Amino acid sequence: MSKKQSATADKKDTSGTDFSKAPINAGLSDEQKIGLYRTMIRVRRFEERSLRAYQAKKIGGFLHLYIGQEAVAIGCCSLMGKNDHIITAYRDHGHAIGVGMEMNPLMAELYGKVTGCSKGKGGSMHFFDPSRNYWGGHGIVGGQIPLGAGLAYGVKYKGLKGAAMAFMGDGAVNQGAVHEAYNLAALWNLPVIYVIENNGYSMGTSQSRSSAGSLAKRAEGYNMNWAECDGSNIYEVRETMDRLLNLAREQCKPSVVEIKTYRYRGHSVADPDNTYRSKAEIEEYRKTKDPIHVFQKILQDEGVLTDVLAERIDTEARAEADASADFAEVSPYPTVEDITKNVYWEEDHPEHKTSQGRIFFE
Repeated sequence: MSKKQSATADKKDTSGTDFSKAPINAGLSDEQKIGLYRTMIRVRRFEERSLRAYQAKKIGGFLHLYIGQEAVAIGCCSLMGKNDHIITAYRDHGHAIGVGMEMNPLMAELYGKVTGCSKGKGGSMHFFDPSRNYWGGHGIVGGQIPLGAGLAYGVKYKGLKGAAMAFMGDGAVNQGAVHEAYNLAALWNLPVIYVIENNGYSMGTSQSRSSAGSLAKRAEGYNMNWAECDGSNIYEVRETMDRLLNLAREQCKPSVVEIKTYRYRGHSVADPDNTYRSKAEIEEYRKTKDPIHVFQKILQDEGVLTDVLAERIDTEARAEADASADFAEVSPYPTVEDITKNVYWEEDHPEHKTSQGRIFFE
């Protein structure tokens, strides 16, 4: 099958498809399914708690919430192997929890405290955890996409069987750096999947007014495989991404996937929620396609999740989020001396320093 035929096949109508029967999902145990559901709930409760902290003026700067998009990050992160990597933009909290980061250092980072995952220097947009192959959290629109190509290049250069997933929003697809990265990935056969989380509105402009044609289909211009899927169903996300990850791991072939999703809040908390869309539109999505409600019903129909268990999971997630805010509240701020720490490796390990001259200047 040619690349173009393969791309067309990925665009087939999937409405009515039972993705629970896909091998990657059919092999899940009941415990693993509950684990996916629990993580999605934890993401939402963390985001809701961080919103309250922001409104209470405990958090400064920007706060880009992931509420409504949970199935995308958790579905993708659940497929990661030891040689797989993730990099994303500034709406990065869901991915961080998805790779296993704990709430305490995440909330502390939002508060700008030294106990944060980036020592209080990164804030909402710059969560990192190299130990989990999670490379941020980037504030420049589209700036992380060439870095995703670099991660994939590193995997291939080392001869490892792995892949990089580079996430972006629909507002990033028109950036020149994105297309430069597409070109290099195709030329060098890099094991990368460019994941477009299309929530429909970029910063506040609808896709129909900002981007011509299919966002995923642009990959055809680079002879890359492409796919589209519904981001409200975690089973569909996992089935789609499993195929693309295997293509990257086994054949070093890059792909572009457009995952249709939705955010309930504004671009950031500082932006209005509904000046560019109606409240009715938001409520309709909430009623019919909320990813947590969709998965909850699936699991209930499968006999995996009961109302009692769902309530317990939700209560635990709320308590965990509240505890993370308490942790952040009592954590200390960085000191003036901390400004030069965790910036350059050689400065933090002077016994191994080989560079000449000064790195920091007063």
